[in-house]
Amino acid sequence: MRYGSISPDLFIENRRRFTQQLPPASLAIFQSNDIMPTNADGTMPFRQNNDLFYLSGVDQEESILVLFPDAVLPQYREILFLKETSEHILVWEGYKLTKEQAREQTGVRTIMWLDSFKSVLPALMNEAENVFLNANEHIRSVVEVETRDARFIKWIKEAYPLHTYRRAAPLLHHLRAIKSDEEIRLMRRAADITDKAFRRLLAFVKPGVMEYEIEAEIFHEFLRNASRGPAYGSIIASGANACILHYVSNDRECQDGDVLLLDFGAEYANYAADLSRSIPVNGTFTKRQRDVYEAVLRVMKFATSQLVAGNNIEAYHAAVGHTMEQELIKLDLLNEQDVKNQDPAAPLYKKYFMHGTSHYLGLDVHDVGAKYRMFEPGMVYTCEPGIYIREEGLGIRLENDILITSTGNDDLMKNIPLEADDIERIMRERR
Repeated sequence: MRYGSISPDLFIENRRRFTQQLPPASLAIFQSNDIMPTNADGTMPFRQNNDLFYLSGVDQEESILVLFPDAVLPQYREILFLKETSEHILVWEGYKLTKEQAREQTGVRTIMWLDSFKSVLPALMNEAENVFLNANEHIRSVVEVETRDARFIKWIKEAYPLHTYRRAAPLLHHLRAIKSDEEIRLMRRAADITDKAFRRLLAFVKPGVMEYEIEAEIFHEFLRNASRGPAYGSIIASGANACILHYVSNDRECQDGDVLLLDFGAEYANYAADLSRSIPVNGTFTKRQRDVYEAVLRVMKFATSQLVAGNNIEAYHAAVGHTMEQELIKLDLLNEQDVKNQDPAAPLYKKYFMHGTSHYLGLDVHDVGAKYRMFEPGMVYTCEPGIYIREEGLGIRLENDILITSTGNDDLMKNIPLEADDIERIMRERR
């Protein structure tokens, strides 16, 4: 892989924490993701199932992890099934994990080839009462294709209809919400790569450049720093495009006088960074642009101060919403009396700030975790307020990644330029 080695202790501990939650006589089975087709004989780049990676560190297709802590035979308590390599596969696809490499990488001692899975499974099922199976249960997921997980769930329930089947996802959502020190190290690396890309853009952006040229600069910096690429579709939105929240066309020419909204982040070792910045295409904000920028920045700083252990997402968003109302009043976008008389269920600030301020971050850019869980040390949230004024063709969003700690929080992106003066100074110096 492009990224550096990860200690197997991370995956050993993740498996220990997961199996501690299982009731007696429970078997858990995790599948890798499919390699998805494009057209003809083309395929999309492979992206591992995050739960399988979290528990094993295996970043290879056609892999199965079996966890059975109560198995009578010790060698069956953890089994990793891998695709067996061959000279043909080596020539056409490249290297695959050997059994010894897999042991070193994952800490799993029992490694078998994939073609033995169905011959081993009956012995495991004979001892098991509960079978925990995985699925994508993200609250915002929309899945219209049949996944490898879905096919396996259908098959095993037909083959073994009398077992009790349970959901692995809630257990993993609970665990993955709290990041270990090793995970934080990987996320800091993703943030550092993102920092390099942003600083590159401050020297590159100018009137006349195309949005997709800016995107190409981001890709270049990511790949040269051992990232496989962006953690999500990069938003390169100049002028009025910044008011389209999920704009990814990136095909407009940046104009003199535009503000360019950038929302991008590097992936490193499957972990995501998530950054938003808004910069003047010509290197200098107008007074109105700076006023809106400073308003968003004040909301961001307040919101960051509220990302602390013991708070919760409902109280947090209510407090951030109130702060945003005051800023929008100062900008003459809202009327103070109208705000006092508004329907609390439909706050007026939503016209200009229509999305949430924070979401979990980790192996997914919108990582898994219970929405209403109290904030705890080890959680990582984005902080991303914005103001979008369609009638002015102006949208500004600022976003950093915040680690909640036992004493407050730690901004994983605190070294990335944020203040308007710093943005203008660096753009001026690098031209």
